[in-house]
Amino acid sequence: MTPLALIDNLDNLPNPFTQFDLIAAELAQHTPKLKDPEYRRDLQLALCFIYSYNGSQATFNSYRREVERLLLWSWNVAKCPTLQLRRDQIEEFIHFCITPPDDWIGVKNVARFKLHMGKRVANKEWRPFVAHVSKLEFRNGDQPETKQHSLSQAAIRATFSILSSYYGFLMQEDAAGQNPVALIRQKSKFVKKEVTRKQVRRISNLQWDYVIETAEHLAEEDPAVHERTLFIMNALLGMYLRISELVADERSAPVMGDFIKDADGHWWFKVLSKGNKERLVALSDDMLNALMRYRRFRDLPLLPTIAENTPVIPKTRGQGAMTSSRQVRNIVQFCFDQAYERMCEDGMKADAEDLRVATVHWLRHTGISEDVKTRPKEHVREDAGHASMATTDKYIDTEYRERHASGRKKTLRPH
Repeated sequence: MTPLALIDNLDNLPNPFTQFDLIAAELAQHTPKLKDPEYRRDLQLALCFIYSYNGSQATFNSYRREVERLLLWSWNVAKCPTLQLRRDQIEEFIHFCITPPDDWIGVKNVARFKLHMGKRVANKEWRPFVAHVSKLEFRNGDQPETKQHSLSQAAIRATFSILSSYYGFLMQEDAAGQNPVALIRQKSKFVKKEVTRKQVRRISNLQWDYVIETAEHLAEEDPAVHERTLFIMNALLGMYLRISELVADERSAPVMGDFIKDADGHWWFKVLSKGNKERLVALSDDMLNALMRYRRFRDLPLLPTIAENTPVIPKTRGQGAMTSSRQVRNIVQFCFDQAYERMCEDGMKADAEDLRVATVHWLRHTGISEDVKTRPKEHVREDAGHASMATTDKYIDTEYRERHASGRKKTLRPH
């Protein structure tokens, strides 16, 4: 049986702490189990747990995805509320997530709910899992198929982490006597231990030269459109910004007043990063020059003031700050595509290949990777907003360069 979605988007989800009866009444029309008090209680606790993360859209979506999958599996496969699941059943659920049946897998992202006769109803085309193809495969015309679905190691780790938090919440509410996720001793059969560091995904210095030159040419040819493009590209690499730190969302809207000059005359950019933590990013002289060029184009004073509420990245049309992360992705992708074409025309197709698969986040990786070569890693960590030094250490390649240099001297005919 193909399950229907249970939990709507944050913007359309009433507060389950005060309006659960309304939510349950709407869902009961296509979920008969909600007539049973045990299943109603199960849903209510799950909704309250997820809703507690409404301060961040991305965090809410992650927790909703994992808990909703568990609810759907528990109700439709295990035939019991999640409150009654045992350790061995959680293991069965993890196996199920790794290889779900075809009718639980979609091949495109669709809305969970849609409007019908003025009411929000579950979308029958939605599926708990979605198969994807790589960016390069999609650009080559390949379409995803259900058999291509797979969970990454990071996704499996997230499932364990979120569900463990969920059962911790249930224990605090005296709704569960134990945490069945924490009782799984051999998580290693699901999550592989990484024996070596993964290669940081970044573009090369040559590729970046072509990308930023492309943005500069675009800005010269059509400044009304592409001066903003040029500033976005510089900000993503020069300040290691995530998309969420550049566009406006329910938590914050970056404004020019977030560029701050301290008592020594040094410039910083105040960022609200993951976990609702503020950090200051040191502005290089080049980044400050890029900011001044951008402000000059926008007919603003050369440098910001502390109380300036002008959006850093304005909408193309209308008033206010840009809110679409997809628009930023499209801008970056356009620069990547144009740079790729220029490199191919210059006879460097092999050197250009990474630009066909690169994403916006590669610019952050590239900026950090370059800076750890010359700056103290503690400074880079603070600018990047890494929670631990171990994350910053992943960008330091000195040991690997030395290791490979010594390895190149090995001979296949030892003396």
